[in-house]
Amino acid sequence: MRIDPTGRSKDIEDRRGARGGMGGFGGGGGMRRAGGMGVGGFVILLILSVVFKRDFFSLVGGSGGGELAPSAVEAPVNDPAEEKTVQVLGAVLDSVQNYWAQALPAMGTQYPRAKLVLFREQTPTACGSGQAATGPFYCPGDSKVYIDLSFLEELQNRFGAPGDFAQAYVLAHEIGHHVQNVLGISDQVHRAQQQNAREVANQLSVRLELQADCYAGVWSNLAARQNLLDPGDLEEGLGAAAAVGDDRIQKQTTGRVSPESWTHGSSQQRMQWFKRGFDAGRPDACDTFNR
Repeated sequence: MRIDPTGRSKDIEDRRGARGGMGGFGGGGGMRRAGGMGVGGFVILLILSVVFKRDFFSLVGGSGGGELAPSAVEAPVNDPAEEKTVQVLGAVLDSVQNYWAQALPAMGTQYPRAKLVLFREQTPTACGSGQAATGPFYCPGDSKVYIDLSFLEELQNRFGAPGDFAQAYVLAHEIGHHVQNVLGISDQVHRAQQQNAREVANQLSVRLELQADCYAGVWSNLAARQNLLDPGDLEEGLGAAAAVGDDRIQKQTTGRVSPESWTHGSSQQRMQWFKRGFDAGRPDACDTFNR
């Protein structure tokens, strides 16, 4: 990307100095089983979640256990090895949020800016204990995006999605969830999920995720028009979208693909909706619920 940050974004909240230690599992210290699986299967999914920085329990319809109790361990915040990444993410964050601050009034509402929280290993959130193993996520309870920077290395080294624009796609996708929260889309989907069986609820989750991919594409269109993209950046974004498709991850980790358990969409779907947003450059092209 042709982006030259001059400092940190005011919308970044840096918690890397409060490093989360791992306490015991909730519920009397016992492990809850995921989807009825045994302890052996639980351990395998836990290892995969830690290695790939993603919650693999969701793909089998279960939970990884109770909330972990945080403990604070001092760690340096101004890490020179990470500072450039922090500033680039901040510049992308400002660009994405400036776009939505201009776009949302035409959609009937004002845009309240989200915060990007940088943390290591674990941090408290309004949605429970945030952990690095789940990858980047958005919490609607506090309107914050949470990222452990180690995920960005995993994105390149394990998921095969290198490049700064791949990282920009991830952040723009999470801000897309903030936009859905502001517009009330997330609440509508969650109510519908509660009223339907798990397979239908999963399908609604996929549509929500694909819309966030499309919103990331809409911002990418603006970045291209502002001459912020280098040759190959669009391909980096598409590669990142494909790398985190449910089908690809299931194939890599279990050797089989189970569409009924998808919560984010296939690689093809994620690329398709990101590209749709990029080509259209308009949020109204991102109605994943009626197509």
